[in-house]
Amino acid sequence: MKTLIKFEEAALFGFCIYLFDRMDFQWWIFPLLILLPDLSMAGYFINKDIGAWIYNAFHFRGMGLALYLAGLYTDISPLALTGLILFSHSTLDRAFGYGLKLRSGFRHTHLGEIC
Repeated sequence: MKTLIKFEEAALFGFCIYLFDRMDFQWWIFPLLILLPDLSMAGYFINKDIGAWIYNAFHFRGMGLALYLAGLYTDISPLALTGLILFSHSTLDRAFGYGLKLRSGFRHTHLGEIC
């Protein structure tokens, strides 16, 4: 089952690349920004509760989807790009087995413990 879920996430990531291709941005913007949401890990320097909250805020796919759709609806391309990057990044993370963080520690996710 985990293999099927990873395949599904990889397919979603491919769809995100397709959606990005339909936008009016240079191709190099996507790989430049794709790892930016991981800066949210800095919240763990404060404590693990705040770290998990900040990390999850930037890795919640619903937020990325909402920002992307809001950007499309309002015709604000940078907002749509922000949402697509957040959604794409979170999808890629899940394809590699990384999920939303639990308050018990960085290695504990909704997909299981990171080895």
